[in-house]
Amino acid sequence: MILHSRLLWLVLLAIAPIVPAVAQPAPPPASPVALPDWEHLTPQQRDTLIAVLRQRWDEAPQQRARMLQHAQRWQNMTPAQRRQARAGLDRYRDMSPQQRRQASALFEQMRSLPPQQRDSLRERWQAMTPEQREDWLRQHPSKED
Repeated sequence: MILHSRLLWLVLLAIAPIVPAVAQPAPPPASPVALPDWEHLTPQQRDTLIAVLRQRWDEAPQQRARMLQHAQRWQNMTPAQRRQARAGLDRYRDMSPQQRRQASALFEQMRSLPPQQRDSLRERWQAMTPEQREDWLRQHPSKED
């Protein structure tokens, strides 16, 4: 039971940053409250934490393998890697739609390249003018386009 609870908690932590809010979040308490570890949460508190994950899991069966893979990868990350992942997600959230389109296309292209070519593309991208970037994007559309 403990292993099952921990796995579920890890899945929740792994996808929490990418799961859109289902309802408006409750305002934070007036003073910080120390919450207990998972084993000492009430069943109602656990259900509240798991509800978003349960809904997403049920609504997207084609995404279940990916969700589980993300949770397992999150579990294996160091605290520094987790902070870096959160910072990247925050940067993506703060981008304009145009910047997101560019980032997605660039990411898709880079993940298919060996490290040396990745570095070369990154350097070329940084040196490009906005017009050159648009030309590059037309030649390398993302899957979202």
